[in-house]
Amino acid sequence: MEMNVFIFFAAALVPMVTGFIWYNPKVMGTVWMNASGMTEEKMKGANMGLIFGLSYVLSLLLAFGLSGIVIHQFGVFSLVGGDAALFSSGTAAAFMGEYGEHFRTFKHGVLHGVIAGIAIALPILGTNALFERKGFKYIAVNVGYWIITMGLMGGVLCQWL
Repeated sequence: MEMNVFIFFAAALVPMVTGFIWYNPKVMGTVWMNASGMTEEKMKGANMGLIFGLSYVLSLLLAFGLSGIVIHQFGVFSLVGGDAALFSSGTAAAFMGEYGEHFRTFKHGVLHGVIAGIAIALPILGTNALFERKGFKYIAVNVGYWIITMGLMGGVLCQWL
């Protein structure tokens, strides 16, 4: 299994594209602003270059972490201590020869990305929102964004990585 690092950089763009659409005022942007207490004045004072730059770096971290969830074959590398060169002979090589490309579709990646969004993003964001005294709309908008985003990222990673 060859790893193309470019796919991680492409997958890290998914949250930005999804966010551009999701948080547009015509989609969920106005609901999010009202639920979060964000105002136009607060938004104008932000360093958007820094925000987008750091968001992209964090998206790269998410892409690397999510790849291990959506691509089951990565777990096989633990059989040989993470050294793919040791796959040249033995049971691990035979296993990868037979099953190495199974479940490597966009659809399968979306499924596991959505499951990860529900199992990881919902509990984290939901807990934070409860302590921040945010309402259901705030949780629904933000968690909905991450479930969709992680699903799409999972699809990209699983299909092309």
